[in-house]
Amino acid sequence: MKQIGFIGASGLMGHGIAKNLLAKGYALSLTVHRNREGVADLLAAGAREVANPAELGACDAVILCVTGTPQVEACLGGERGLLSAAREGLVVIDTSTSEPESTARLAALCRARGVTLVDAPLARTPVEAELGKLNTMVGAEPEVFARIQPVLQAYCENIFHVGGPGAGHVIKLLNNFVAQAICTATAEAFAVGAKAGVDLQQLVKVVSAGAVNSGLFQAMAKTLQGDFTGLKFELDNARKDLRYYTHLAEQVNVPSLVGEAVHQSLATASALGQGKQFVPALVTAQEKLTGAQIAPRA
Repeated sequence: MKQIGFIGASGLMGHGIAKNLLAKGYALSLTVHRNREGVADLLAAGAREVANPAELGACDAVILCVTGTPQVEACLGGERGLLSAAREGLVVIDTSTSEPESTARLAALCRARGVTLVDAPLARTPVEAELGKLNTMVGAEPEVFARIQPVLQAYCENIFHVGGPGAGHVIKLLNNFVAQAICTATAEAFAVGAKAGVDLQQLVKVVSAGAVNSGLFQAMAKTLQGDFTGLKFELDNARKDLRYYTHLAEQVNVPSLVGEAVHQSLATASALGQGKQFVPALVTAQEKLTGAQIAPRA
C-alpha cells in the first residue's frame, strides 16, 4: 500500500498521523476542512489536496481521523462520499472513537461495494501523534491486518490486533470508560477533600506511592498547581465517548451504574461551561458545583 487517502488531517491527532505517513514515504492525498492553516505544512511537504472524499476512492487505503459516528457516516455516504467512487479492494481505516453498532452497519455497506472497513481507534495524545508513537487497537480479519500493519507502523508505536471487525471500537470504549472513571473520581475526591479541609497535596503524595496511582491521576493532580493541560482531550469528546459506552452496555444488557455516573459527571461539567476545555476542567466544574477551592487562583 503506497497511495493513502486521509480525511481529518487538520485535527490535533490527524496532523501528526499525516505528517508521519509523508515522512515514511507514502503518497498522501487529503481533503481540506475549513482549517487550511492546519494542513499548510503537509501540502508543502508533498501531500495532494482533493475536493471531497469521493476523490480518494482510487487510493489503496483511506484513513479517517474524525470525531465520531456522525462524522464517519458523513465521510462514507452521500453523493460525494467515499463509497460513491470507491474502487474494489479499497481498505478504509477508521481511527475515530465510534459506536460499534454503526461500525457493523457501515462495514456491511462497505462489503457490498467490495470495500473493507477496519476499526483502528487511537490512544495517547497529539504529542505522540506528532512523534509517530500512538497506540492503536485494531478490529480486522487477520489477512486484512497483515496488509495494513505497515501503514499503521508509520504512526504507531504499539499496535494491538484485538479481534475481528468491530472489536477495536469496543475495546476503545472500555478503555475510555475506565480512563474517565479515574478522572471524574479524582475531581470529586479533590472537591470532598477541599471541603473537608485537608491538604490535597498530601492526598497526591499518598496516591503517588501506591497502587492507586496512574498517569491519569497525575494529569488531574497538575490542576492543584493550576495546570489544566495534563490531559489534552476535550471534555465534550470524553462525554461523547461515555455516551457511546453506556449505549453499548445497554445493547448487551449489562447494567452500567458506574458508566452512567461517569457520563452524567461529564455532562454536568459540560452544562457548566467546561465542554470545550480539556478533561481536567472536571476540577473547575466541581468548584462551581460545590464552592470548593481546589486549583490556585491567579
